[in-house]
Amino acid sequence: MNKKQKKMLIRIIVACVLIVVLSFLPVEGYLEFALYMIPYVVIGYDIIKKAFKGIRNKQVFDENFLMAVATIGAILLKDYKEGTAVMLFYQIGELFQSYAVGKSRRNISELMDIRPDYANMEIDGKLEKVDPDEVEIGSVIIVQPGEKVPIDGVVLEGNTTLNTSALTGESLPRNAGPGDEIISGCINMTGVLKIKTTKEFGESTVSKILDLVENSSSRKSRSEHFISKFARYYTPAVCYGALALAILPPLTNLFVLHNPAMWGQWIYRALTFLVISCPCALVISIPLSFFAGIGGASNAGVLVKGSNYLETLSEVKYVVFDKTGTLTKGVFEVSGVHHNHMEEAKILEYAALAESFSTHPISRSLKAAYGKEIDQNRVTNVEEISGNGIIAKVDGVSVAVGNTKLMKRIGVEAVDCHQVGTVIHVAVNGVYEGHILISDVVKDTSKEAIHNLKKIGIKETVMLTGDIDKVAQQVSKSLGVDKVYSELLPADKVSKVEELLHKKSEKEKLAFVGDGINDAPVLSRADVGIAMGALGSDAAIEAADVVLMDDDPVKIVKAIKIAKKCMRIVYENIYFAIGIKVICLILGAAGIANMWIAIFADVGVMVLAVLNAIRTLFVKKL
Repeated sequence: MNKKQKKMLIRIIVACVLIVVLSFLPVEGYLEFALYMIPYVVIGYDIIKKAFKGIRNKQVFDENFLMAVATIGAILLKDYKEGTAVMLFYQIGELFQSYAVGKSRRNISELMDIRPDYANMEIDGKLEKVDPDEVEIGSVIIVQPGEKVPIDGVVLEGNTTLNTSALTGESLPRNAGPGDEIISGCINMTGVLKIKTTKEFGESTVSKILDLVENSSSRKSRSEHFISKFARYYTPAVCYGALALAILPPLTNLFVLHNPAMWGQWIYRALTFLVISCPCALVISIPLSFFAGIGGASNAGVLVKGSNYLETLSEVKYVVFDKTGTLTKGVFEVSGVHHNHMEEAKILEYAALAESFSTHPISRSLKAAYGKEIDQNRVTNVEEISGNGIIAKVDGVSVAVGNTKLMKRIGVEAVDCHQVGTVIHVAVNGVYEGHILISDVVKDTSKEAIHNLKKIGIKETVMLTGDIDKVAQQVSKSLGVDKVYSELLPADKVSKVEELLHKKSEKEKLAFVGDGINDAPVLSRADVGIAMGALGSDAAIEAADVVLMDDDPVKIVKAIKIAKKCMRIVYENIYFAIGIKVICLILGAAGIANMWIAIFADVGVMVLAVLNAIRTLFVKKL
């Protein structure tokens, strides 16, 4: 609890003790009034003050005004205990709400505790802690084990493992060494790192993420706008309704029915009506639901730029994917060795050694697949034939590595590959030994993601790619994507998304998932743009509405589930709060509900709604 909350708790305890004591004292008349005024002022002076301020600023109709009128009215009717009790329970509800919101904010702060407090710089041979804002681009900083990486940069010295869970939601550590790019917000777990900064602190990943989360509340959902509008019209309406309830029935009794007016009874009902009508539960719980939902999503490595995008995400029925870098890894790797007459490892060794002097991406893929240190002394007589491949001697053996043209050139019959990709044929001493397939590898979780999307109610999955049709069809078939459009230019992707947008109904939403760099136009055109694999990508954070902090497609399913849970809780609170209010208002107007039921309809409903709202923070089991 903060100081303000502790002060309020003391006031509540004092007022509560005084009310209990006064209940047993045999006092009446002015003395009873005077004594009850003590706990009333103790517990309610700030509410009365706020109500008068509201009247002075011409913002009359708020919960402070409702409470002030209701409690003062009850006291004037000599219901001292009830008037004081209403104010007491209202303040208990406010304290609980304040504590719940504070706790929710603290939880979110802990979840997103990635803001670095300092950066270590070596000055005159000594380590000094400096403000990250003061570190210039190109400076060398030192990050010790257990410390947060304060600014984006490149590792100059040191090897370590990094904890990226605060950014990605993943518990598995990542390795980092010299030459590796490193982003702020990660925790250095093992080794000492020397890092050359590539950005200022204000432009670093950690700053962008924090700014995104902190500003998310400014982008309000339709539900929040509805509640704001509702409260603006609802509160004056119930005030005028309470006034009519206090005046019209007594006047009807007096002048039409010629019965006693019964002013006290009808004013009491009107005051009960006012207490019941207080819209606190809605005004507090709905923004809190979205706030907690965004916080819970952040913990799972999903950054949502505002509650409006969370709401849109919950209505997504069509998911459109870019292929390269989204469903596939976007890096070419050896995906198989086929029709081989010698061991797979031996073919890869020959190919990697023959290609060891080349810097071509294919060469790099072969060397990566070989996975051992390459001894170039084993390679002689290297001849690179442009557009064909390489012929070299490896351990004195003639090795030819290249395409079908090279095989024809040396008089070797090549065997075509049954799979799609770049095919590298290998011949040793003029004998065909098989071929190596190099392709853009599908991510391990892409198929699972597509399957799970269908399970949660996604009507159609679509893949857009600039790749040739044969490759696109193979990837789409292996993943279970419903539709695929290939050989598209960036402008064609936008046109295709617009075409899909026209086909769906207004209530159904379309999400586009891309890498956030090449797909910026499409990301902004879709109902909701989701950036994949965006760890450290400024372009992704700028272009997308939702940013997934790692490249796992399954996180899309997680994001939609979080959004749906959040909206379910929002609607639960709206229906529950309005439903209870309407029932109690009718009972209050009919004289069935007294002040104690009114207290439940106000404070009780607010407490329950806030508790329900906090549930959106917990998303680990989704």
